[in-house]
Amino acid sequence: MNQKIVPHLWFNTEAKEAAQFYTSIFPDSTIDKMVTIRNTPSGDSDQVIFTLAGYSFMAINGGPHFKFNPSISFFVNFDPSRDEKARENLDQLWEALSEGGTPLMPLQEYPFSKRYGWIQDKYGLTWQLILTNPDGEERPFIIPSILYVGDVCGKAEEATDFYLSVFQHSKRGELARYPAGMEPDKEGTVMFTDFMIENEWFSAMDSAHSHNFTFTEAISLLVRCEDQDEIDYFWEKLSADPKAEQCGWLKDKFGVSWQIWPEVMEEMMGNANGEQMERLTQAFLKMKKFDIEKLKEAYEGK
Repeated sequence: MNQKIVPHLWFNTEAKEAAQFYTSIFPDSTIDKMVTIRNTPSGDSDQVIFTLAGYSFMAINGGPHFKFNPSISFFVNFDPSRDEKARENLDQLWEALSEGGTPLMPLQEYPFSKRYGWIQDKYGLTWQLILTNPDGEERPFIIPSILYVGDVCGKAEEATDFYLSVFQHSKRGELARYPAGMEPDKEGTVMFTDFMIENEWFSAMDSAHSHNFTFTEAISLLVRCEDQDEIDYFWEKLSADPKAEQCGWLKDKFGVSWQIWPEVMEEMMGNANGEQMERLTQAFLKMKKFDIEKLKEAYEGK
């Protein structure tokens, strides 16, 4: 898995069930790893790593503290130039995600796409299914999408400029601004942009309409780091709220949650016996920013 930034989904108790559901309805999908972390503040917690159509996700059971909302959703791009059954496959996925779900924007034709819909699935996660225009540079099948509303409405451009400056292998793709006469959206704010960081595509938009949600820890972006220098770098660049620093988690100045995560932790958790896992868990629960040396010492029982 060479995906550096991995969306991390916080479930109450349904992480395994949800991963099984998603991998059954998305093409080329697998559950890659399951680990149970015992004795966390939320009790025993399952951690699941799974791949949907070649794109990696992590999920945990963390208790009822955070709920998914549309501030971070996932675009699913069906490209007729790459798949002659694009529209059929889109409709099929829509139907599967609709089971027990709620449409936020009905599946129909819009000025920007022949077929588009925004659906909240039965777990509360939201997906934007779109028949893409095959012109221009190809985009991946799944792209996380960040919606700037409320206090951060109008900040999509500033935020994406910031991410482009922090991460490597980055560039901006499209940028479409709201024209005049689209109130409450202000002329010049971002109607849609997409951008690449660490060779991965994300998208962002502003919305000045009244929304009863904001960014939460339910969806965070986990950055897989090779060494302590990388952890220190991202922590220093991204963390903007000392109160939110806990167990490798932080919040940036726009309210988005990130996890700055040592890759070696994945290896240790995957290979740990009961005692090693217990020591590792007790060590990382006390940390804000992860200290790789101390985690290794705990794992080795030093």
